[in-house]
Amino acid sequence: MSDRKQSRREFFGASAGLTTAVASALADPPLAAAQQAGVKRADLPDLTIKEVKVYVADLSNFRRLNSSETGEIVSVVTNSGHEGNYTIGNRGLTPNWLEWAKPTLLGKNVIDLLPTITATTGTKETFGFSGGRSGAPGGGRGAAGGAGAAGGTGGRGAPGGGGAPGGMATPGRSGTWPNYYTAAAEICMWDILGKAVNRPIYKLLGGTKDRVMAYASSQHLPNVEDYIADVLSAKEQGYKGYKIHPGGGQNRTGPPIPAYFGHIEEIRTIRKAVGDDFVLAHDPVQRYNLFEALKVGRVLDDLNYAWFEDPIPSTDIEGLVELNRALDLPLHIGEFLFSISDFAEYIRRGALDVARLIADNVGGISGSMRVGALADAFNLECTPHNWGNPTDLAVHFHLELAMPNAYWFEMPHPATAVDRPYQAKFRVDTDGYVLAPTEPGLGYPIDHDALDKIMKRVDR
Repeated sequence: MSDRKQSRREFFGASAGLTTAVASALADPPLAAAQQAGVKRADLPDLTIKEVKVYVADLSNFRRLNSSETGEIVSVVTNSGHEGNYTIGNRGLTPNWLEWAKPTLLGKNVIDLLPTITATTGTKETFGFSGGRSGAPGGGRGAAGGAGAAGGTGGRGAPGGGGAPGGMATPGRSGTWPNYYTAAAEICMWDILGKAVNRPIYKLLGGTKDRVMAYASSQHLPNVEDYIADVLSAKEQGYKGYKIHPGGGQNRTGPPIPAYFGHIEEIRTIRKAVGDDFVLAHDPVQRYNLFEALKVGRVLDDLNYAWFEDPIPSTDIEGLVELNRALDLPLHIGEFLFSISDFAEYIRRGALDVARLIADNVGGISGSMRVGALADAFNLECTPHNWGNPTDLAVHFHLELAMPNAYWFEMPHPATAVDRPYQAKFRVDTDGYVLAPTEPGLGYPIDHDALDKIMKRVDR
């Protein structure tokens, strides 16, 4: 690996080290919340779960950045009247969530469930990103009758899977990720806990930031020429950076060319359009082979791009190691990793410079913070992935606000692509920052009057 590689930690001058507050919050979230509110743990409201349901919204008139999004909004309600919400179907289908949730959650207390439901490193997955999902009732690894993970455990919390009765995980390395059933429940419970003590989640996690710098994250645009107007629009709006999601790599006129040739042209013309001082990055979402990634990466180096994200399939760890040694700019890797043990191996091998994560994939908020702590232990950044609906962005924003080694908010561009009528809009301020939420829990409460207007049904 080049000795010229430089972490953006140094660029921003942030302090290293996982704070004691974060470690305490992960060990016992309800206790940490009670301490923040100045009450005893025993004086928290009655957070016994009395109801689970799913609001099903009609999204036919809205853009869905994640094609698998179903319009399902999970609801977990406690005896105290606090409701936690999260959207399912963000990364993969999560069928029959209620069938899983009723025996797993009803009658149990958030105070008991939250510290343990995803308290595991998770075992390594062996299937691809588009394959089966652990924890899915009737399908995928860890489902009833399915093959267990290492050590013979099934999907944590799945019917017939491993873990303690009622879907709770046994401590240690039991369970498999991704388990979108437990991840959704875990996020709902963090939302409930924040509302119960009137604090945003990031503050429960020990976060002290009040804003995060934003970069505009492009759509996959069809032609090379489309990117110039897009990046100039982002710069004019005040964004401090721009990330290319390359499309077909073709010019509007002329013969077909290899896509990566067109991507190199995009990389050059975008740098020329915005100048040398504007932060730029490139994310082909694993579409290159090693040869193409080397060709593109060398141009990125020459033009002072800030990072190269998921250039080749994450399963090619040898290729990532070779690529990392050949290039100067940092590699951001991790969207397609599903356990802390995976991240540890990639860090150990030098296959990444910055750990990137998706909360749904790694056990929700608690699992994400553990990945962030692992990266921080090696003085590496951690960059949560912001791409989806407002609830999805909210979860990852709280992680960015809480992690001492996270510095960017990824804003899908245009920002209107994320908008839903039932939640507040995400926008940058005049200085290019996204301001921390002030409302408790996830901080972007659902407007039920607006949701009712696009509601198809409520499943109970």
